[in-house]
Amino acid sequence: MLIATWNVNSIRTRLNQVLDWLDEVNPDLLCIQETKVDDPFFPAASFEDKGYQVRYYGQKSYNGVAMISRYPLKDVRCGLLGELPNDLDAKLLEDQKRVISALVNDIRVVNLYVPNGSSIASDKYQYKIQWLSCLSRYLNSQKLRDEPLCVLGDFNIAMEDRDMHSPERLRGGIMASELEQEKLRSVLQDRLHDVFRLFEGDTNHWSWWDYRSGAWDRDKGWRIDHIYLSSELLDQSVSCVIDKKMRGKTKPSDHAPVLVDINWPPQEEYEDDSFYLHH
Repeated sequence: MLIATWNVNSIRTRLNQVLDWLDEVNPDLLCIQETKVDDPFFPAASFEDKGYQVRYYGQKSYNGVAMISRYPLKDVRCGLLGELPNDLDAKLLEDQKRVISALVNDIRVVNLYVPNGSSIASDKYQYKIQWLSCLSRYLNSQKLRDEPLCVLGDFNIAMEDRDMHSPERLRGGIMASELEQEKLRSVLQDRLHDVFRLFEGDTNHWSWWDYRSGAWDRDKGWRIDHIYLSSELLDQSVSCVIDKKMRGKTKPSDHAPVLVDINWPPQEEYEDDSFYLHH
């Protein structure tokens, strides 16, 4: 089962790139962030014509998440309120559309667009910390159902020095502060594992390059788009890669897709000739 996450930075702007990528890679599930479109205007038909099911949770010009799947999308839950209907913080945070989840091939997939935070001194940073605290309760609620879990998306957090291009300069700033990292660790607990690091331990693997300062041309990136798996899924993982070439397209998103290939449902022998297994 091939699962991908991609912050597309406006689905209507990047629609043709996403459709072409789907034709090339043929994932079973693509989770996208920053769709930046109200639900009535999401281009669902473009994906449905290719045989995908689509569910989305968006808003005009900002944020927004969606799931594009070859499998039926069951028990779809939108927003933090989807798991925490009586949580006061979830209600206060619901003005920004950042979470959608569904059961996909018996896996609970949670697609996230974590707030950026802007700067340590800003109110947006405090919003980010509050949001992550609420996400911890969200996943604790989901845990009660004992579903295999995949949490993925744009986390806007580099968890380690090897996840940023200049750690000595960036460490402690926005997306790399100790409090952000601590809050994300409390979200993950010992239940969720960074599948990319199962296959690749080195630095210089980025998923986001700022549009500014020639970051792409100088390969000055960050790894802030993550896929986290519960143990039963991690044990069945075959590969996890970043499709860096998409950032080099004309008028690209500033993010690249991240893909995980999972032997699911588990089989004694697993063969997969997908393009990404050996790249």
